[in-house]
Amino acid sequence: MTAVLKHELSLFYHNMTGYVFGAFLLLFTGIGAMIYNINASVANFEYVLSFISIVFVVIIPLLTMRVIAEERRQKTDQLLYSLPITSAEIAIGKFMALLVVFLIPLVLVAAYPLIFARYGDVYLPTSYGSLVAFIFMGAAFISMGMYISSLSESQGIAAGICIAFMLFNYFCATLADYVSATIAGSLVALGILCIALSLIVKFMTRSNIAAVITFILGAAGIAAFYYIGGDSLENLLPNIMKNLSLYERFNVFVNGVFDLTGIVYYISVIAFFLFLSIQSLEKRRYN
Repeated sequence: MTAVLKHELSLFYHNMTGYVFGAFLLLFTGIGAMIYNINASVANFEYVLSFISIVFVVIIPLLTMRVIAEERRQKTDQLLYSLPITSAEIAIGKFMALLVVFLIPLVLVAAYPLIFARYGDVYLPTSYGSLVAFIFMGAAFISMGMYISSLSESQGIAAGICIAFMLFNYFCATLADYVSATIAGSLVALGILCIALSLIVKFMTRSNIAAVITFILGAAGIAAFYYIGGDSLENLLPNIMKNLSLYERFNVFVNGVFDLTGIVYYISVIAFFLFLSIQSLEKRRYN
């Protein structure tokens, strides 16, 4: 795992990817600080983090699009599979390298609240609590981007899918106000999710039987849930969309509340997509 970490870091900083990523993040942080802290004379640094969180839609795909897709395109992933390391060590090593590249510019960003505190009253616990949540949210998006990169040999396709996915996550809390809150609408949404899960299982396992079993179990679970507590399906779809939004959970920290459940949620997302990345690498290894 350490060898993979060092190799990936050398790739990021022998080309322009690591430098461009850090420059973009610092540029938008500087713009946000100028707008919210300097021009508006506001001491809330967490507003800057909320402002620059939209930049994830651009810089996370830029960072993650090549991490596995390029390996697959150049067939160098076969060299990794020949080494005495597991797919889990490969995935975690690549993820840790991405995380280091993400954290390096944030070391400079972490000094901003201390600088502003010299010229005004800055509530440091809220500023640094929001920064911790910002780091975890970024790590969650990095794990998503890495998994998407493992699905394609094209960096462009991986980046496009990642951008679309992150835009949906950014706006899903807003879109929740416009989707059906009825029981019928919730059933339709659960049915679509069940079909999507079955297709994912088919893609991951190459087994029609596993996909059919997944669909049958999902449909049976939906039917049982409807007959046992059908009334609870009302407003289910809007609530799911709001709870799935990583940005919506981050806003809680920006508002001054250190929500431990939000951190647990981010860690769960990281673990889930790392697991999917490992399974994707395993499938590639045995194919």
